[in-house]
Amino acid sequence: QVQLRESGGGLVQPGGSLTLSCSASASFDRHSAWGWYRQAAGKERELVAVISAGTIKQYGDSVKGRFTISKASETTLVLQLNNLKPEDTAVYSCNLRTYDKRIDSWGHGTQVTVSS
Repeated sequence: QVQLRESGGGLVQPGGSLTLSCSASASFDRHSAWGWYRQAAGKERELVAVISAGTIKQYGDSVKGRFTISKASETTLVLQLNNLKPEDTAVYSCNLRTYDKRIDSWGHGTQVTVSS
């Protein structure tokens, strides 16, 4: 099993930016989905952004045009959050799931708070 760890969360004013990072403990098969989810207090968890098959990027409707997902290396996933809004406040978690289901890992999560 691959272990994931998120970092980069914090407090930011509306309109500001943050960069989140997810580090994997080992390399893995590219036949996978590696991405970010978030869960606000009292809300359901939702997809933020994901990279599938190593290259295909998808974004949740609420973050399109503001967030960017990328791989800084084969074992580091980055989420750039721009033009942040109060409704972006949530715990952001990294998930890695291989298509053969040999791996389904979650990080511990990192808190993002957007407030003036």
